[in-house]
Parts: sequence; C-alpha cells; structure tokens
Amino acid sequence: MNEIWFRTGEATVLAAEGQYTDAMPEVLIGSVKGPVGQAFAGMMGQVQGHTRMFVVRDINQMVRPATMMTTKATIESLAYVELLGGVVQAATGDAIVDCLIDGTLPKEMADEICMIIMIWLDPRCADHAELDQADLYRTNYEATKLAIARAMTGEPSVETLIANRKTVKHYALDGVVDYD
Repeated sequence: MNEIWFRTGEATVLAAEGQYTDAMPEVLIGSVKGPVGQAFAGMMGQVQGHTRMFVVRDINQMVRPATMMTTKATIESLAYVELLGGVVQAATGDAIVDCLIDGTLPKEMADEICMIIMIWLDPRCADHAELDQADLYRTNYEATKLAIARAMTGEPSVETLIANRKTVKHYALDGVVDYD
C-alpha cells in the first residue's frame, strides 16, 4: 500500500430508543510525517472543555496506529469525562484493533500513520439515570469502524454525492429546503 497522507471519514450510528448514545465520529488518518502527524503532535496539550487523550483499550494498551481522540461537545462534568475515558474510549480502541484484524487498516503501516478522532458524546448521557452503557459501547464501536472504513475507501465517492444530490438532504432541512 502506498503512503497514506490525508484521509477522512465519518459515520453516524443511532442510539437505542430512549438513549442519548448516538455516535458520530469524524476520523482523520495520515502519515506521521505529513500534515496529520503535525496536527496530531499539536494536540498534545489540553484545551479547557475539550479533553484530548490517546485511545487506549485499557491500562497499558494504547492502540496502533497511535490515535488521539477529542470531543465535539464541551465537557462540563466528571461523569462525562468518565464516560468519555471509559466506555467510549474502550469502544473506539476495540474498533481500531478490529480494523487492523480485518485489514481495513494496514498492519504493516501501524507505526507510520496516526489518527485523530473527534467524538460526539451527548452531554445528556452523563446525567441520564437509565443510561445504557452497552448501547453507548455499541454505537461508538460500530460508528468508529464505519468511519475508518469510509476514510480508507474514500466513501462516499464524488459520484455517489453527485448521484444523490437531490435525494439526500440533511435532517435539519426538513421544511426549510425543497429539493424537488
């Protein structure tokens, strides 16, 4: 496989009924020697409200390729941090290792590329009395695998985007824009 410089992917996996566990990771994959590696290194410091951390599956089990995760929502509670650094981080790490196992990510390049993953964790999760952590794991695992696969295959393709331009629209545009 040729060197990977700059690949992007995203995915959404929806929560079970009554949960706030939708997962919407956005993934950037590239060479440690290129712009992705520079961005990765630049994320080593912390920004208030948007914790950055290496993805680890458990203590002493940092994933390869090296992956930095950060949040899209502002962190406002310890309960949120515990979910992010617990179930979500573990699901993300498991998905990355499984992408190595199934060949989505090239094992031979695991130390030559790095990833940045922006995580959506709904702030309502932290205070949800009936939070289903298994569903939180499921959505983040599935969405991370899908986002990485899309990054590695360049999906959706330009052809797909052009073909569905008038049939797919953002949910926020219902009643706002008519594509007919």
